[in-house]
Amino acid sequence: MEKDVTKKYRNKELTILWQPKKCIHSGICVKTLPRVYDPKAKPWIQPLNASVQELKDQIGLCPSGALSYQINRDEIKE
Repeated sequence: MEKDVTKKYRNKELTILWQPKKCIHSGICVKTLPRVYDPKAKPWIQPLNASVQELKDQIGLCPSGALSYQINRDEIKE
């Protein structure tokens, strides 16, 4: 049985989570933020190339739910 893998791409404030098995390859991420999502690049997600708000907004558009994010708690100062 193959395990579902979640790939992580981190910047200082958040981590983008990508679940390849859920991805339907609609291309919305690439069209919305091409400087972040480039299928020809390695790694293909570059979260440093957009603001945290731009990333959150774009991830919210993912129709399959393959993209999500988590806030990096270790970067939050109290």
